[in-house]
Amino acid sequence: MPFRDVIEITAQGGRGGDGAMSFLRLKYIPKGGPDGGHGGAGGSVWLEAADDLNSLDGLGQRRTYGAESGRQGEGRERSGAAGADLVLKVPVGTIVHDLDADEHLGDLVAVGQRLLVAAGGQGGRGNASFVSSRRQAPRFAEAGSRGERRRLRLELRTIADVGLVGYPNAGKSSLLTALSNARPRVADYPFTTLHPQLGIVERTAGDSPERLTMADIPGIVEDAHRGRGLGLDFLRHVARTRLLVYVLDVADDAAATIDALQGELRAYDASLLERPALIALNKVDLVGASELDSAESELTVAGLPVLRVSALRGEGLEPLRDALFALLPERPVVSEVEPETKRVVASAPLRVARHPSGSGWVVRGRDLESLVERFDATNRDAVAYLQHHFTSLGVNRLLARAGARDGDDVTIAGAVFEYFDEAAGEADARATRSSEAEALRAAERRYLASQERSESSASSVGSEDPEGPGDDHGSGAEEPS
Repeated sequence: MPFRDVIEITAQGGRGGDGAMSFLRLKYIPKGGPDGGHGGAGGSVWLEAADDLNSLDGLGQRRTYGAESGRQGEGRERSGAAGADLVLKVPVGTIVHDLDADEHLGDLVAVGQRLLVAAGGQGGRGNASFVSSRRQAPRFAEAGSRGERRRLRLELRTIADVGLVGYPNAGKSSLLTALSNARPRVADYPFTTLHPQLGIVERTAGDSPERLTMADIPGIVEDAHRGRGLGLDFLRHVARTRLLVYVLDVADDAAATIDALQGELRAYDASLLERPALIALNKVDLVGASELDSAESELTVAGLPVLRVSALRGEGLEPLRDALFALLPERPVVSEVEPETKRVVASAPLRVARHPSGSGWVVRGRDLESLVERFDATNRDAVAYLQHHFTSLGVNRLLARAGARDGDDVTIAGAVFEYFDEAAGEADARATRSSEAEALRAAERRYLASQERSESSASSVGSEDPEGPGDDHGSGAEEPS
């Protein structure tokens, strides 16, 4: 299996379970109310740093890693089971980058540290949750939301105390073998080390043993910072070490070699030259004393301690071991990592545009589209529920400003709705109510006027001759005496 320190994968959070649309049906309760339960939450995808891994090979076999989806809700208000989380083990020192958002998500630098990379979707609500004083028997439920989907770039940067830096075939692998418990591949030709090899270097100081980790970094060549040779595959890993050991072959031009190595580090990251370092002049068993003295004197310009060693014969290893522990700076304190929670994503503003067909409108917005996706747009009750949210989110107001008219099609998250100008409708309703009120008042006025005329007519008839023309008392004839 090839060594991998950079891979790209897709993490998919589980979908939330749908809410249930159910009504209570029992023998002695023939008209039970809505009792649909919630759907379970979808599982999330996490990355966890493990100390028993030294490469990303294990994740390179698949492209997509998905967590389990939540289960659907059931009647009697029973919630569905939540989907299980998916935890992917990665080596300590893994950097995580979101490719689509071009965003750095995190750096796993401590054993057991976790990073949430794809959150699971929320479970949908059952119809029992939508009961209100005006909606006694809701015949719709909420679907579960989709989980996050992210394309990730995982980059491993080996975390070691000491990094061996040098040209190919300088003897780094042999030196690592001689000083530690590592057993890297060793041969008499260049580039036998194609990926970092880690080893534990130990010594006993007093009653307490000391240890450090040493990394044999793949050999560097000229213009490595530009990608030549192993290029960034080398420089990426050396950036994590706290102490650098320049391993030089005594048979080479020592001054030119150290200058070239430091030049490559400077071009990649100038801060690397500020770290503690020493020079291990290797293969001293192959040259004479005069050549050794000449090489060591040439290295004085580098301003670094120079130690003579022979990895093959074991010469100078103990002084080198003591120098490593003496020069190694204190390990930086890694603060305790708080458990990762779901990220809060800022709401995007709503946008209204003409439909590509030229007829109707399209409304876009993360929150709005997420809301519409969770309901059945063919269900009349669900649409009535959504209409309330359209008003509260300002969708109708934006459409009116854009020039929408009654009857226009409005597409939201693939669902098509019919636009109704509520302001105009309210104005028409007010005008209708005003007209009806005025008609009622006019009718009342006509009724009162007719009543007044009737009373006036009756009064005028009685006042002309109270006794009446046919009354004997009003004839004026005298009675006989």
